[in-house]
Amino acid sequence: MDRLTAAEVFVDLAASGSFTATAERLEMSRAMVTRHIKALEDWLGARLLNRTTRSVTLTDAGNQCLTYCRQLLSTREALEISLSERRRQLTGKLRISSSMSFAHARLAASLAQFIRLNPGVEIELDVSDRAVDLVAERVDLVIRIASSPDPLLIGKPLIKVNSQLVASPEYLKQYSAPQHPRDLRRHLCLGYRHFNRNLWHLSKGEQNESVAVNCQLVANEATVLLRAAQAGSGIAQLPDYLLAEALKDGSLQCLLPDWTPRVMTAYALYSSREHMPVALRALIDHLSQAFSG
Repeated sequence: MDRLTAAEVFVDLAASGSFTATAERLEMSRAMVTRHIKALEDWLGARLLNRTTRSVTLTDAGNQCLTYCRQLLSTREALEISLSERRRQLTGKLRISSSMSFAHARLAASLAQFIRLNPGVEIELDVSDRAVDLVAERVDLVIRIASSPDPLLIGKPLIKVNSQLVASPEYLKQYSAPQHPRDLRRHLCLGYRHFNRNLWHLSKGEQNESVAVNCQLVANEATVLLRAAQAGSGIAQLPDYLLAEALKDGSLQCLLPDWTPRVMTAYALYSSREHMPVALRALIDHLSQAFSG
């Protein structure tokens, strides 16, 4: 016997108080209603109904069972709605904001895959690191790297972002490589405007160091700091997703490899869960899955 159908029959019977009324409403025979109720009682090992010739009432076990059956049917309905939404072709236009470095290194490929899977969705990507007013500018989603999300927005973490200290071989010929975080005070450093540009935090096991550094060049975009570091302008603290090629070709070298800069997180930020477009929800789920792999 189908237990979901038995639960549906039981909930209806509890409301109608009549085997005949339930049979008519659910378009089945009275004998079938009886069979479903008996199957449910046999499964649970408890009597659910008090029956007389004039009325049907619930036992204590029946009242408890009614609560769980309602929850079960509600969960089934929610699942059906969710799957139905996913089966429908997604349509609409989504406006997204992201930093240039993250958009280039990680986001663009994931957005391209999402569009291939959902050709009815159009995406407009604004590449900048400025503060965005989602409501005033009608932006659906902002991707930002931070130690914690904006408290005024809803933030879904997408991926941890690790960083390294790097410098070019030319710079290191002129200035000896630092052996300890405190040595950074004597070096030229390249600062990122939004992340403690003059105070760098590093850790090694249980040891933690916060070092005030001298930043002669400060920028609001990591790719600018990458090129400046390759040109020999100083030591930069850069995310791993930007460094693979530069470390491989030798244009940058890792410094203080035993010391780890503060780990950041890339967040998907949006203004409200209420009336969220289906396409936006699907995109956030897609990015979460793409970056978790």
